[in-house]
Amino acid sequence: MGGAKETPRQKMISLMYLVLIAMLALNMSKEVLSAFGLMDEKFENANTLITDNNTKTLASLVSKGEEKPKEFAVAANKAQQITQISKKFTTYIGNLKSEILKGGKYEVDPETGQLPFDQMDKGDFIDELWFAGDKLSKKGQVVMETINKYKADIKSVVGNDVKYTVALENFDKKFNTESIKAKDGANKLWLDYHFKGFPAIASITKLTAMQNDVKTTEANMFNLFLGNTLDSAVSLKNYQAIVLADKSAFFAGEKFQGKVVLGKYADVTPTKLMVNGQEIDLSKAIDSTGAARLDFNVGNVGEQKIDGEFTFLEDGKPLPIKIVGNYVVVPRPNSATISADKMNVVYRGLDNPMTISFAGVPDNKVSASGSGLSKASGTGKYVVRPGSGREIKINVSATLDDGSKASDSQVFRIKDIPKPTGSFNGQTDSAKLPRNNVMIGKVGAKLEDFVFDLDLQVTSFKFKVPGQATINCNGTRLSGAAKNALKKAKRGASVQFFDIKAKIKGNSIKLKGVSPVIIELTN
Repeated sequence: MGGAKETPRQKMISLMYLVLIAMLALNMSKEVLSAFGLMDEKFENANTLITDNNTKTLASLVSKGEEKPKEFAVAANKAQQITQISKKFTTYIGNLKSEILKGGKYEVDPETGQLPFDQMDKGDFIDELWFAGDKLSKKGQVVMETINKYKADIKSVVGNDVKYTVALENFDKKFNTESIKAKDGANKLWLDYHFKGFPAIASITKLTAMQNDVKTTEANMFNLFLGNTLDSAVSLKNYQAIVLADKSAFFAGEKFQGKVVLGKYADVTPTKLMVNGQEIDLSKAIDSTGAARLDFNVGNVGEQKIDGEFTFLEDGKPLPIKIVGNYVVVPRPNSATISADKMNVVYRGLDNPMTISFAGVPDNKVSASGSGLSKASGTGKYVVRPGSGREIKINVSATLDDGSKASDSQVFRIKDIPKPTGSFNGQTDSAKLPRNNVMIGKVGAKLEDFVFDLDLQVTSFKFKVPGQATINCNGTRLSGAAKNALKKAKRGASVQFFDIKAKIKGNSIKLKGVSPVIIELTN
């Protein structure tokens, strides 16, 4: 069928239609690009919220792991590993996004704070960087290898426990990177199908969505670990029958009186243990089951009471639990009971409290002697302040009811106060901190896991920035010269606080050298 020639008017109408269609297509393209941009912003906002929640959940798990290691230590350890893996992978994705923006020369508008979404319609940079024809380029292969490594690392932490089967199946679906069958029937590589030929803003949004998947996975795993831990903690299988006698000794002919309860031993380290008004050395008292072994002088013959208090740390707050019990003291001792209240040794230059008594013998009929030993306030209470030497011998004698004498002795080892640990803003050994935190931070010293609570005061230290001269500082903070040196340090540089000098407040005894602290600058 032959076509007639168009009139000038018909040609004009046809041209107008073409222009109109082109304008509609252009506007639609800009709307679609802007929609991708808005979606990317929503994902970014969601990621910020999830990150904050994950940080709080992890902190709670770590705290529980320290308070109740038997129930929560494994879960806390898994959660910390998941966090490190997730952080490393999301950082890598963030670097990919930065490369795309840099390659396309896209910059954030300083007024709106947004990228030019409606101009990010080109995907040539990704196509050339990630692909080589129908195959992946070296860069594209690295991208896929990094994604697959993230998947493998997460599975390695979770393990093969059947409790995690469903979670792992959902994880596999969320991060499925197998080839995909396109509409034309051809099998395409996962990276090709999702990123090749797409506008830059679409690729950016997909990568942000992947970061969201990572953070959501992190949250799901935290909840999974915590849920399984709580189920295990309350299971009756972990309980046992415990016999509680009304008193710890019975005389011949007496009836046994007591009760049986269902309970379990909590492997939870207390922060303090008080019995009959005296603080017990926790390092000696707590056994592997979490039970506290009591070791104190029983006093006079007859039935006695035990009154004390356990203090635990729960949700960051002290939780006191009362201790109430009784026991029976039998007469006629034949040896003395001598024990150090706070340690199995005595420390040179310090007032070491001791309780010395003969079971069944009043305190006024007991005498003790030893180098540096003196009587203190309270029944059977003494203080020993050892000087030179490596051992100290405590001799005890008692006058029994029949006027006869009994005696005993005990040798204690004398140890020096251990070497203090240096700290910066509470961090010991090494840590990572922003430059501004280092500027205003404080150098300290402490005796970690030491039985005495001593007030250590730092008097001076040396500060070293790589490539610059060492600076001497007095007190606990950086001097002006040290701050100037810090300003010149590069990001990632490790600055050192060493040759830290400290003393004990109110005590002239000389301390051993304080260990140094190394801080890596994060900005």
